[in-house]
Amino acid sequence: MSPEPLLIFETRARGLQRRALQKYAWELLENLAPGRSYCALVTGDEELRRLNHEFRGQDYATDVLSFPSDSPAGPLGDIAISADRAAAQAAEHGHDTPTEIRILLLHGLLHLLGHDHETDKGQMRRLEAKWRQKLGLPTGLIERASRQRAKQ
Repeated sequence: MSPEPLLIFETRARGLQRRALQKYAWELLENLAPGRSYCALVTGDEELRRLNHEFRGQDYATDVLSFPSDSPAGPLGDIAISADRAAAQAAEHGHDTPTEIRILLLHGLLHLLGHDHETDKGQMRRLEAKWRQKLGLPTGLIERASRQRAKQ
């Protein structure tokens, strides 16, 4: 049996079809990390706030967290996504919640693969943009943050 992504749904997200997201998770895995697996939790703000506080010392709900594995050959690690943050960000950027969850899943998976947009001089931003275009996704997190900084 080949490695596969595991999606866990602790909350509902408006318009999200679980099978469609599972298919997308497979597509990401096959294209970005064949032969590996990962787990993604779709939950709410309360759980993301707890995880963010516990693991990063930040006391607020965030949209996505990635927890890379230490194993070079085993599963890539875990991703946690807030459906609440996804819904708010989707409304802010003019698309639906399932699309935002896909953006967050891509972003989280790139982190599991070892990319870090805060330290890699634009490598993750370029890779995320390439995959967003291939997958038909709108503006991603890194690009949004760059635009926000440019406005300030």
